[in-house]
Amino acid sequence: MRAAVLHEIGQEKLEILDDVEATGFGPGKVRIRVRATGLCHSDLSAMSGVLPQPAPFVPGHEGAGEIVEVGEGVTGLNPGDRVVICWLPACGACPACTRGQTQLCLAGFMNAGTPNYRRTAGDLFGFAGTGTFAEEVVVDARCAVPVPDDVPFDIAALIGCGVTTGLGAALNTADVEAGASVAVIGCGGVGISAIQGARLKGAAEIVAVDPVAGRREAALRFGATRAVSPDELADAKQQITGGEGFDYVFEVVGRSATARTAYETTRRGGTLVVVGAGAMDDFLQLNMFELFFDEKRILPSMYGGGDVLRSYERTIALWRAGRIDLAGLITHRVPLAGINEALDQMRTGTALRTCIEI
Repeated sequence: MRAAVLHEIGQEKLEILDDVEATGFGPGKVRIRVRATGLCHSDLSAMSGVLPQPAPFVPGHEGAGEIVEVGEGVTGLNPGDRVVICWLPACGACPACTRGQTQLCLAGFMNAGTPNYRRTAGDLFGFAGTGTFAEEVVVDARCAVPVPDDVPFDIAALIGCGVTTGLGAALNTADVEAGASVAVIGCGGVGISAIQGARLKGAAEIVAVDPVAGRREAALRFGATRAVSPDELADAKQQITGGEGFDYVFEVVGRSATARTAYETTRRGGTLVVVGAGAMDDFLQLNMFELFFDEKRILPSMYGGGDVLRSYERTIALWRAGRIDLAGLITHRVPLAGINEALDQMRTGTALRTCIEI
């Protein structure tokens, strides 16, 4: 089958190969024919080495498709079922799951070091234990979450990561208060989803912050009340909050520099939500006095900060009701052969979300 492969960490281009085989099928597993996958900035981070990922590997973790085959012992799933691929499945039995924090379950990471694919030249890994830039993928049955037939594959793919992460940051992690002031730093697909979440919660002011003019314009269409460049953020803070700072600030970039800016933009007693996935050697510095004196809540948000399956259901319900716009997030559509062009578009910020149709 065809798959897009990164041979070495640090390379910017993927190679489309047609001699790749999905491996590992057996008891408790399912084989999925991937129909659509989203290009997420985390894929770029894994390719560049910001996020840890063994190579060579097939990127992609935001996908949807239909089940081709189910392994022994799998219940509730059948060939032909439409599913979204969940890259962080919950085991249901670990301490995090029993506490109701299924997004913190580590079961999904246990297989991250096991190759998902092979070719004659050797084994290949799948990013985040999945690797959806391929025509087929074999995953644990818990990674295959059924979706109703009225949910298109491209929409389902978005729900698999970016939308769930951004919406959840506002709805679950921050639990934005109605009438609040909000700033979102970084307005790609995840940031736009956070903006939609803040709008759903009734935020009075939502300021979108991004260096790319096209993303700022998009943010206004999705519910931001103002869109500014990073250089204009200080003025927006002064004009909207009288210099006090915003009630909620979402950092959706994954860098210590923007997290520091987000901290300084949050009012005393306000909430900073860290959504971006950054590097292990990039440290955020806070002094002990400001940490005590400002009493700002710093809340990391992992995969939307709530039960993933419940978040999927909620997102579908909101989409059906017309309360959130998911189709509008997809600004580019390309076949697998156009993946490198799509990567370049994401690097320059000209795409919110690219759907790769496989």
